[in-house]
Amino acid sequence: MEMNFNETEEVRRFVLIVDDEYINRELLGSMLEDDYHVLYAVNGKEALEVIRENASLLSVICLDLMMPEMNGFEVMEVLHQDEVLKHIPVIVLTAEQDAEVKSLKMGAADFIKKPYGAPEIIRARVERIIELSEDRKFIKAAERDELTGLYSQSFFYEYADIMDRYHPDLKTDAVILNIDHFHLVNEIYGRDFGDEVLILIAEEIRKFLAGSEGLACRSEADTFFLYLSHKESYEPLLKSINQEIARKPGNPNIRLRIGIYSRVEHDIDMEKRFSCAKLACNTLRGNFMHYIAYYDITLREKSIFSQRLINDIRDALDNHQFEVHYQPKYNITGDEPVLCSAEALVRWQHPEYGLIKPKVFLPLFEENGLVSLLDHYVWRETAKQIQTWKKTLGTYVPISVNVSRIDLYDVNLADYLLDLLDEYELSPRDIYLELTESAYSNDTNQLIHSVEALRREGFQIEMDDFGAGYSSLNMLASMPVDVLKLDMDFIGHIEDDPKAYRMVKLIMDMAEFIEVPVIAEGVETAGQFDLLKECDCDIIQGYYFSKPIPAKEFEALLLENEFEE
Repeated sequence: MEMNFNETEEVRRFVLIVDDEYINRELLGSMLEDDYHVLYAVNGKEALEVIRENASLLSVICLDLMMPEMNGFEVMEVLHQDEVLKHIPVIVLTAEQDAEVKSLKMGAADFIKKPYGAPEIIRARVERIIELSEDRKFIKAAERDELTGLYSQSFFYEYADIMDRYHPDLKTDAVILNIDHFHLVNEIYGRDFGDEVLILIAEEIRKFLAGSEGLACRSEADTFFLYLSHKESYEPLLKSINQEIARKPGNPNIRLRIGIYSRVEHDIDMEKRFSCAKLACNTLRGNFMHYIAYYDITLREKSIFSQRLINDIRDALDNHQFEVHYQPKYNITGDEPVLCSAEALVRWQHPEYGLIKPKVFLPLFEENGLVSLLDHYVWRETAKQIQTWKKTLGTYVPISVNVSRIDLYDVNLADYLLDLLDEYELSPRDIYLELTESAYSNDTNQLIHSVEALRREGFQIEMDDFGAGYSSLNMLASMPVDVLKLDMDFIGHIEDDPKAYRMVKLIMDMAEFIEVPVIAEGVETAGQFDLLKECDCDIIQGYYFSKPIPAKEFEALLLENEFEE
């Protein structure tokens, strides 16, 4: 049956009327034909043929119960057993009140009693059943993740709340399962393979949940949520998934992480519970020794504290809560150490938490993209301080400032720094730029281009934390750098570990070969000082000479020492 639809008209639904009595068919059809496309069948057998031919079009079946060849009950039995047809709603046409209960048990959606009443009532009942059926279909489509068949996240939260209401005393766990670097799985093995892995994981989750109170959803492309009665161990789930993945062709290397908020507090809303599980899961990033982590009060307090710092950074910058301290660097190539420069290091004097060290807030700001705000603040404070020393003391030393990787992606970085120097009547000789070695190991070509542009403007580039990364020696030949700053972990062991000392000596020899001076940071003892001087180290920084100190204290060092340029 071919139908033509006008896009400007509302789509008319299809209704099938099944009745062996001609008068009843025509009477009901006349009530509905103005609003619907009406199809007819005279008995159950013919009805099934029409239903199968128009399964995708039919919105409702109006079914008489008492008919020859195949009655209405037999038709409903066939429909109920068919996965495609059972979703078409059935309105039973009957004059027998006793048949209603049996019809309901067999899946009937409503009844229209014979003889038929007012047409507007009949139309309203048909319209209501169609709306309920279509709403149910839309809900079902939105309820499930199309790929895995698990719940979608929004419905998962709703059903998890319902689970709490029905089982208020049940001890439950909120669990997040994440596939580490899933985008690489898709890139290496293909998207079809990635989909197979997701389906496999969903199936193993279903098996794990079988026989216990619980439900699951696929939250994002590579993340699954489970809410279930408390389990003492999730190793069986991890093991079963890994075993199934290992059976895949090519033995793919796929790493899973599981974060668990065990025995959740039921006064915390559902989304918050899974935020807690996610915190636990995130602690496993880069940890290849452990695959399961549990949320505890320490993580919760750390999360609240971290979020508070993120929220406070702009007020802290506006109110100058960040204090720049200066740690001196001494040239040790001569008979006596000589103050030659310093590094600007920031401290946060928080109004509530007191002094916060950079190892606490810097990684947090780097992760959230806020570190450039702090960098710009330190650059400006340092430039202002150098100008002050020049004018009031008549002496100064160059100061090294940190440049984060995110700063190097700013195409206007060189112009910004030059404008800042002009504002404070300084030159690129007055401020050195420190970049961590790890900055060079990502998107190398882009970063080399940025660093070369800074060097062309006269800035000295110091590679900080040299030796901390795996690719140092390979990269060094192509890296634009003026100074190597040796990672302090090397220095801490040179007195008691001959290998550490030989490694430091090797780096010194290599630096001499490429004619790049070396700064050793983290020097704390006279023994370390003596060994570094023996290795022909150029410059030393560390507590052996001085901790980072405020500008006023640093002034005394400037006046006591002769600046060696």
